Parts: sequence; C-alpha cells; structure tokens
Amino acid sequence: MLGKKDKKHEDVKVLDVDAAMQGSLVFKDPVNLRINGRFEGTLNTKGNLMIGEHAIVNADIIGDSIVIAGKVNGNVHAIKDIKLISPACVVGDVRTPLLSVAEGAVLEGTCHMLAKSKDEAASRYNMMSTEELAKYLEVDMGMINEWVNAGKLPAMKEGDAWKFDRARVDEWVASGKIK
Repeated sequence: MLGKKDKKHEDVKVLDVDAAMQGSLVFKDPVNLRINGRFEGTLNTKGNLMIGEHAIVNADIIGDSIVIAGKVNGNVHAIKDIKLISPACVVGDVRTPLLSVAEGAVLEGTCHMLAKSKDEAASRYNMMSTEELAKYLEVDMGMINEWVNAGKLPAMKEGDAWKFDRARVDEWVASGKIK
C-alpha cells in the first residue's frame, strides 16, 4: 500500500557496517546490526546481529539473536539463539539456549546450552561477576569492591563471590549515584 507507513517496522533501527572498526560497541536499545567488514574489540548488542559472509570479527560478542556467516574469533553469548550458516567459522566458546549449525559452517570451541526458557536465559545473562562488571563499567575491580563494601552498589553474595544484576546496575548508574 503506497503512502502508508508500516507501523511494525517504523521503530526498527538498522546499522550496516562495511568498514574496519576497532573498540568496544555497546547498544542499550534493540538494533538490527549487520557487520560486513572487519571488527576488533568487544560487542554488546540488543536485537539482531548478523556477521556477513565476508566479515572478519576478532571480538567477544554478547547479543540477543546472532547469525554468523563470516569468521569470528572470540566467545559468543546469545540470549535467544545463534545460527551458524555456511561458510561461518567460529573459533571460541558459544553460550546460548538454542544453536543451529548449518552444513559447511564450523565451530571450533565448546558449546554451553544455557537454559530451557528465554526467562532463564535472560536471568543468567543479566547477572555479572565483579570482573564482568568492571569491564562493563570500564572501571578498576578495586573500585567495584570499594562501592560494594560501602553499600553504594547493588549486589548479591553468591558463595564467596559478588554478583550484580545488569538492570539494577544500569538504574544505579542512571540515578547518578556512581562516583
């Protein structure tokens, strides 16, 4: 139908990367990200991530739904699913509740099937260790321990280790209490 906007696709954000990039990319809002060039660093996405057939990615990846057709050297963690389609080549550990490996695709690493439901997977995905939180906030681990010991940072004790809920940490940061 001409002249009518498709309401369903109106809010979809698409980012298509054909260049060489390096660094840490974090997407807090869902986006359809497609990488066709080179990327090196860390990648934390929400929404759909597509690694194109000619892409070369040297990064640890966290995302919702990930499709890989290119080369990835790094660990890949998906909340919903990971699909490896030919000629994909992944060298690293994979964590996901649902994995599909097509004929011609290669996975060189270990595979951890996380949970039976998306809710369980989301719950596990949202929990971070002290080291993961330090990387996420780009601060020293000593600073994380200092905030926890002062009662400033929301945390839960699990055995001898502290665990942090990503959503609560994001709220804490947004409230301006981080100092």
